[in-house]
Amino acid sequence: MISSSLEDTGQLAAWLAMRAEPGTVIGLDGDLGAGKTAFSKQFAQHLGVQGVVNSPTFTIIKEYEGRLPLYHMDVYRLSVDEADELGLDEYFFGEGVCLVEWSSLITELMPEQYLHIQLETTGESHRIITLSSQGEPYGEWCRDLNEKWGSRNEQQ
Repeated sequence: MISSSLEDTGQLAAWLAMRAEPGTVIGLDGDLGAGKTAFSKQFAQHLGVQGVVNSPTFTIIKEYEGRLPLYHMDVYRLSVDEADELGLDEYFFGEGVCLVEWSSLITELMPEQYLHIQLETTGESHRIITLSSQGEPYGEWCRDLNEKWGSRNEQQ
């Protein structure tokens, strides 16, 4: 998907938040400033989270209440062993939704089924957003998104 603005990214976040259910796990990767936290803020808003959502860089995991509990994680500063000690499985297989920034750093700890989002900066407000599925329902989500945004992206 090509995102030309924060609003475009917000549309994706809204679409995904509407489909989120207990146990939804989304891994977010991209360079610093690529928009991982901006996506997370918009996702949280569309999940019904009230108040300020910001990067959990120093707290590692922030918990929010919305339509479903939201667990926003940033594992950038952790080793795999340190991340493993946090008991991430309790979050991944719990009653909420997990957004994991820098998920590629803990690939071996991620559940078998999750949605991976790679954000690549191509300009001040332009991004290439690549979604890949690990299992269902995420494969179906990717197919639906391709149908929804595929033709729009071909025009840009």
